[in-house]
Amino acid sequence: MPGRGRAVQSGQDMEFEVMQLAEALGLEARRQFRVGRRIWGAVRVIDVVVRHPDTRQTLGIECKYQGSTGSAEEKIPSTVLDIEAWPIAGIIVFAGEGFSGNMRSYLYSTGKAVDLEDLDMWLRLFFGLDLEG
Repeated sequence: MPGRGRAVQSGQDMEFEVMQLAEALGLEARRQFRVGRRIWGAVRVIDVVVRHPDTRQTLGIECKYQGSTGSAEEKIPSTVLDIEAWPIAGIIVFAGEGFSGNMRSYLYSTGKAVDLEDLDMWLRLFFGLDLEG
């Protein structure tokens, strides 16, 4: 990924990495964007919101990192459901060796998840940017 200086080691690292990539593509990015309530009533905070400055097309991105086996996997199904309730299009960007093969398969099957390594081209396609980058 262009501009990638070090390996991502946390969800917060991923948020900054996603913002850096979006901005390198000429997109606007905001982190920890508060918007409405989650499906269970808690305040909704989208990790990163990306917007094309000309078309104003907007995308919300939830960043999920799992360095080792653990609880991040348990939160994925509710995150997928929550994205459906967003007022904008949304995806989950994920990274880390801790996601099981089954969870990776589930993520891909939702059509709402992108591996961090694939995000550059995914954003180019979504926002209609130059594919030669």
